[in-house]
Amino acid sequence: MQRWRGLEDIPQDWGRSVVTIGSYDGVHRGHQLIIGRAVERARELGVPSVVVTFDPHPSEVVRPGSHPPLLAPHHRRAELMAEVGADAVLILPFTTEFSKLAPADFIVKVLVDKLHAQLVIEGPNFRFGHKAAGNVQLLTELGATYDYGVEVIDLYVSGEAGGGEPFSSTLTRRLVAEGDVAGAAEILGRPHRVEGVVVRGAQRGREMGFPTANVETLPHTAIPADGVYAGWLNVNGEAMPAAISVGTNPQFDGTERTVEAYAIDRVGLDLYGLHVSVDFLAYVRGMLKFDSVEDLLVAMAADVKRCSELVSAYERG
Repeated sequence: MQRWRGLEDIPQDWGRSVVTIGSYDGVHRGHQLIIGRAVERARELGVPSVVVTFDPHPSEVVRPGSHPPLLAPHHRRAELMAEVGADAVLILPFTTEFSKLAPADFIVKVLVDKLHAQLVIEGPNFRFGHKAAGNVQLLTELGATYDYGVEVIDLYVSGEAGGGEPFSSTLTRRLVAEGDVAGAAEILGRPHRVEGVVVRGAQRGREMGFPTANVETLPHTAIPADGVYAGWLNVNGEAMPAAISVGTNPQFDGTERTVEAYAIDRVGLDLYGLHVSVDFLAYVRGMLKFDSVEDLLVAMAADVKRCSELVSAYERG
């Protein structure tokens, strides 16, 4: 899949294409419907499919300080879009100047002049241009002028997550923040993932027989609520069953919130400096302060046993 950052990265000889535009944070199951439809229609028309997204999140530019927690960084979103079948992803730097483009100017600058859109696929609530003044109706009207078609796809999927609310990035972020990683996984179609570089921590886990990878997460990452989780520690393409701890380590009066993963039954791992990811499968318990370190060790052993059981059951299907 081709990846472009900015309009200037688009090849000069780029022809017609099928395009969909959105933040697509998390590339959840609703997003997959739209992107999948764009891929399907592009193949029918014999042209490539392009997903257009933004960096930073538009809300951070329009309302500084309001950047939402991100469900996936851009490189991960691109991987997920490629899995759906997208041929290219265009990440547009969302600047103050760009945010002031009138809707019609946005269409001409991006869809017409650069991507030569033949067809645009969007959800019913798609908004674009200065102050989000453009909508699907205007997109369609401009299509008649600039020779592209528009298809509106209902991206709303629902299930048990969130008590039956329609699936969305907002709902997913809320469930992650509440520690309901199983609900988030239902929406995403896979476990929620955080990633970053393994850094040196206090090394108390190593001293207690449970050496953990202390993951320095990327900025704005959506991190689950404090607690213990079952999941995987992914290193160089290998997914290792893990017991994951999120919190400030109250047993030792910690103040810094960390994500630490213990690779179950793995000995001698040296992960410092490596970029890793952690997948959250299931919530096990909240973060507690025990009466003694001995009590903590008993709880940790029970946590590891429970996490191993949960991961094994999941992998068996």
